[in-house]
Amino acid sequence: MSPQAKQLISIVVPVLNEENNIVALYNALQPIFEALSPRYDCELIFTDNHSTDRTFELAAELAEHDPRVRVFRFSRNFGFQRSILTGYQKARGHALVQIDCDLQDPPSMILDFVKKWEEGYQVVYGIRRKRKEGFIITALRGIFYYVVDLLSEFPLPRQAGDFRLIARPVVEELKRMEEPFPYIRGMIAGIGFNQIGIPYDRQERKHDSSKFNFTKLLALAIDGILNTSVMPLRMATYTGMFVSLLTSFGILFYLIAALAYGREKWPSGFATIIICVLVSLGVNALFLGIIGEYLGRVYL
Repeated sequence: MSPQAKQLISIVVPVLNEENNIVALYNALQPIFEALSPRYDCELIFTDNHSTDRTFELAAELAEHDPRVRVFRFSRNFGFQRSILTGYQKARGHALVQIDCDLQDPPSMILDFVKKWEEGYQVVYGIRRKRKEGFIITALRGIFYYVVDLLSEFPLPRQAGDFRLIARPVVEELKRMEEPFPYIRGMIAGIGFNQIGIPYDRQERKHDSSKFNFTKLLALAIDGILNTSVMPLRMATYTGMFVSLLTSFGILFYLIAALAYGREKWPSGFATIIICVLVSLGVNALFLGIIGEYLGRVYL
């Protein structure tokens, strides 16, 4: 009777111009693979977002010498979130662990993630207690996490990045989502299942600089807000109702004033013009709010 086949754990690594980090990450993962080997098989998946340096060449060399390594290269840069999602779609594991290539997230925590998965959690994510970055960018990240969690239709873990483990059922749910502008953190948080966070201290990047400049971080923040909340549309509804209420008071005021004073105070037609303008503003604001509500329901 043949022994029972081991379950497979996939390590997913999205990369972009990481030629100075990719071999270092591969070497750092070897002790993790060794520690998991009595119970699990492992595979390492690189999704190369059309790097312009030797990243793909180095990853391909690793795949040539190690059958556990698989590499996928994009025809152009499709963005970080799409790179993550593609890695999930290509992975074959019963559990998937995503880790960045810069070694800011400790590979040793993968063992802690797997332990929580064995306890029955389908999503295990790292919560960054400390991160060695500038004060301004750290403060902006904190504000972003607070705002997204505040506006979201479901709870979002604060200070949780992309260093996580997700089980196969979560992956299958992600595959069913046809999202043209994916925000993976929000999608996973919204799926549900048993989720838990593990706090850790994020290290300083050893080689090169981050590929996320302020513009890309801002675009990610906008995607995070729009993909997890209909509150911006609901704000249009509230604003429309408020403006309609104000214009109703204005119409009532000018109507009473016109009847009380007539042509003694205002030239002929003045009150009529003001009332027509206020009616137009109120009706437009009200119906824009209603349209926003329906758009929100279509989005959901």
